[in-house]
Amino acid sequence: MSDVIYLQNVRLSFPHLTEPQVSKKNPNAIPKFAADFIMPADHPGYQQFMARYGELALTEWKEHAQQVMTMIQADRKLRNYGTGEEKINTDTFQVLDGYAGHLWIMANNKNRPQMIKTDGVEVASTNTMEAVNVARTMYGGCYVNVAIKPWIQDNEYGRGIRCDLIAVQFAGDGEAFGEGAPDASGMFGAVGAATPPVAAAPVPVAPVAPVAAAPVAPVAAAPVAAAPVTPELPPFMQ
Repeated sequence: MSDVIYLQNVRLSFPHLTEPQVSKKNPNAIPKFAADFIMPADHPGYQQFMARYGELALTEWKEHAQQVMTMIQADRKLRNYGTGEEKINTDTFQVLDGYAGHLWIMANNKNRPQMIKTDGVEVASTNTMEAVNVARTMYGGCYVNVAIKPWIQDNEYGRGIRCDLIAVQFAGDGEAFGEGAPDASGMFGAVGAATPPVAAAPVPVAPVAPVAAAPVAPVAAAPVAAAPVTPELPPFMQ
């Protein structure tokens, strides 16, 4: 079986394709490009993914593979797949838009994934501007074709199943997730020619009568007592 799994016509959710995402829970982690991919339970790509996961687990953990996979299944932090009902809005406790009754796979990559244009031509890896422009056409709720590569995690952070995000291609429009931006266009009309501002008429200022200063009474100086003068003695009396 190929290491790379092709998921055709799956729904895009939580896309971070224009620039890598910084983890809120671990700000020191390497930023990564990432997205969720939502699909029906009978999607052939999901079945291929699970089959590949089983092969990798058997190679890595041998006779303990089933036991380890059961542990991974019980902890969502250790796996990159699941049922839509696991995706809950923590404020409303409702299943997130598009997930109910479906399955999902999350994939990420520290490197920018290949951006495939709708004509099937890959954007050159050196053309960052075009890659970003192609990524901007993909939004939460649209449909995409995507290539992912599952791999087994077995390190100091635990055992788990992860996926590298290899390539993404826009496949079609869909209803955007979330409420979307409010439409206020009906509040505006056409803008006519600009009218030059009219200068305001000057407001006359009433003259202010001078106010006579009140006379100031002279202040008599306080008498200063003369200091006593000691007469200077002649030399013969000194």
